[in-house]
Amino acid sequence: MSTVEPTQGTQQEVSGWASGAATFASVLLMLIGTFQVINGLTALFNDEFFIVGDQYTFKLDITVWGWLHLLLGLGLAFCGAGLWQRATWAGRTAIVLCALCAIANFFFLPYYPIWAVVVIALSVWVIWALTRPGVTGT
Repeated sequence: MSTVEPTQGTQQEVSGWASGAATFASVLLMLIGTFQVINGLTALFNDEFFIVGDQYTFKLDITVWGWLHLLLGLGLAFCGAGLWQRATWAGRTAIVLCALCAIANFFFLPYYPIWAVVVIALSVWVIWALTRPGVTGT
């Protein structure tokens, strides 16, 4: 007589690749957050560091950019720390914050183009890494 044990749900075992991607994404999130905080503080402390031409459609005051980058950076770093601890909220929150970070840096392109492209690329990579099956449970 064979007995069948009831299953406790459809819990999937997380692969080593997924676990490694989550760890790497969390470290990268904290790094991007730190970069954004430094970028924001630079804009707040030195209004003349970032210069853009007069023809830019989305020209904002540098202080506004500073606060946007500072707050976004703090959120990213906090989210990266949460992802490092495998907090359930951190995965989806990180995806949303990375999308906002990429959008913000797209609009920041005329101010600091190469750096903005680097941060956009890192943000997109984190989104990709966090959307892999088994990484964050999303």
